[in-house]
Amino acid sequence: MTATPPTSAAPSVGRAFRALLWRDVFVTGRELVPFLLQVVLQPVFLLFVFGKVLVELGFATAEYSAVLLPGVIALAAFLTALQTTAFPLVIDFSYTKEIEDRLLAPLPTYLVAIEKIAFSLLRALVAALVMFPISLWVLGSLPVRWSDAPVLLLFLVLGSLVGACVGMTIGTFVTPNRINVVFAVVLTPLLFTGSTQFPWQSLDSLRWFQVVCAINPLTYVSEALRAQMAPDLPHLPLWICALALTGFLVLFGTTSLIGFRRRALD
Repeated sequence: MTATPPTSAAPSVGRAFRALLWRDVFVTGRELVPFLLQVVLQPVFLLFVFGKVLVELGFATAEYSAVLLPGVIALAAFLTALQTTAFPLVIDFSYTKEIEDRLLAPLPTYLVAIEKIAFSLLRALVAALVMFPISLWVLGSLPVRWSDAPVLLLFLVLGSLVGACVGMTIGTFVTPNRINVVFAVVLTPLLFTGSTQFPWQSLDSLRWFQVVCAINPLTYVSEALRAQMAPDLPHLPLWICALALTGFLVLFGTTSLIGFRRRALD
């Protein structure tokens, strides 16, 4: 009888995926305070100035905070997901080459990209959830019931996934020397055309601007949260928001995976 040489079991794909994801989560946990300051500072100041200060000074009505709050929470989730994928990918592919360590893991290339998206989703959800107690502290009230949680969570997940895929598309298709210019060109329009500060349906008198806002995926996250948190205000139906976000997810999910594979094989 001949003895067969011992073979070491290769780590499973699922185990390797979880290890990469846990590594990113662990690093974020060690830098939790800087992370929270980075992702909630802008939305908190928007909420405080436009939803509290302007109301107290009489330049805005108390009802405006109900318009603004869902948009600010949507903005926190969407931008956190976008920035979590875009900036690190530009750095990893160009300067630190850290992405090469991940590509050596026993995972298909597309799963390395999906791990990045999953990690961005987790960070975005944390940023959005933190905004709820902060909003209660700033505004003094929070128009949310426990029964609203499933719908809010669904659209926060959808919006965060779209934001992560948009960020990966930017991070893999834009060259490092132009990333600052691209972000300056992209982030400002995203912020002001995402229906975060106004209901989309109220733009009927500005049809051209309404069309521009309809191209922004953030609009459908803001409108979905507004429909659930302030149903008396004008808003898009939830099914339209879900359909639009699913379409954006397919579009940017495909382009992000194509861009990631192209950069990984370079």
